[in-house]
Amino acid sequence: MRLLYIIILCVFSNTVFAERIKDLVSVAGVRSNQLLGYGLVVGLDGTGDQTTQTPFTVQSLRSFLNRYNITIPPDVDPQLKNVAAVSIHAEMPAFAKPGQTIDVTVSSLGNSKSLRGGSLLMSPLKGIDGQVYAIAQGNLVVGGLGVQGSDGSSITINVPSAGRIPNGATVERVIPSNFALQDHLYLNLHTPDFTTAKRMQDRINKILGGEVASALDAVTVRVRAPFDSANRVGFLAEIENIRMRPGAGAARVIVNSRTGTVVIGSNVRVTPAAVSHGSLVVTISENPEVSQPKEFSNTGDTVVVDDSTIEVEQNSDRMFLFDPGITLNEIVNAVNEVGAAPGDLVAILEALKQAGALKAELIVI
Repeated sequence: MRLLYIIILCVFSNTVFAERIKDLVSVAGVRSNQLLGYGLVVGLDGTGDQTTQTPFTVQSLRSFLNRYNITIPPDVDPQLKNVAAVSIHAEMPAFAKPGQTIDVTVSSLGNSKSLRGGSLLMSPLKGIDGQVYAIAQGNLVVGGLGVQGSDGSSITINVPSAGRIPNGATVERVIPSNFALQDHLYLNLHTPDFTTAKRMQDRINKILGGEVASALDAVTVRVRAPFDSANRVGFLAEIENIRMRPGAGAARVIVNSRTGTVVIGSNVRVTPAAVSHGSLVVTISENPEVSQPKEFSNTGDTVVVDDSTIEVEQNSDRMFLFDPGITLNEIVNAVNEVGAAPGDLVAILEALKQAGALKAELIVI
């Protein structure tokens, strides 16, 4: 089987486009926070938890009803099929204020087969510090579907035991932030690079004047900021819209041997090299023949005589000579022209890497 590799060349012209600083960094301390909760989903169409196997569902239901002065006798074991115990998680964005809403994801904790058609009862969502930051409640939107027949046959589409509630949680508490408490702002690069950090420092100092910014390492650029919160917001807004040329990415080649996708960075270089990627094809065929004695002969028996044929064939079209200045694009084209097998390109690139001819990081996935 031959494989035609799809090549994605991350190569541009000599003109390097400037990018905004806000697209290259994140501000330290300005981040989202994870929230987690536990609750009950009711109103299911017989697809809830089997309470004999999930006693915590019954315990949660008893606790819920007790808050409304309804007591279930201890000797009564409710067998409910329309209730499911669930976990609730959400991501609270930075600077979210009370009254705003966020999306929540609800997942079954027990053996509920489907949460389709259910409604989540009011449940608190807590942060890592144990404090309640949001309250979740609402009707679930379930993308999955599960149907089972009386004979045991079933059809399941996606995952019916999990769903979402758009805008299903209301923020009740502000998450503390040190954004307005520090003397400096710290801009963290999404991709660590000393060149980009140095250029960002120089660009900010040139636009704002003085020694406002200083690069601490390959990730962080420290910027001296105003103390007043209003001035700090405007100051950061001005920095975010400054355009600069980031440093060129590291030379890297990524090969997906399963899909045939090759991603080649713009700085990949290949020094002169020759690669012989030959293979021997050995074919062994058996042609048995029948040997019989001569006519009217009283001696001899009819026997089967083996006749084996062995052929050895060596392909001669697997020699690749790479001249100085050749690009990875030309390498891939050469491999495709001779009808490469799926692993041929990977083997050639690995051989070049081992020989020191491939001046890039090779990643095979």
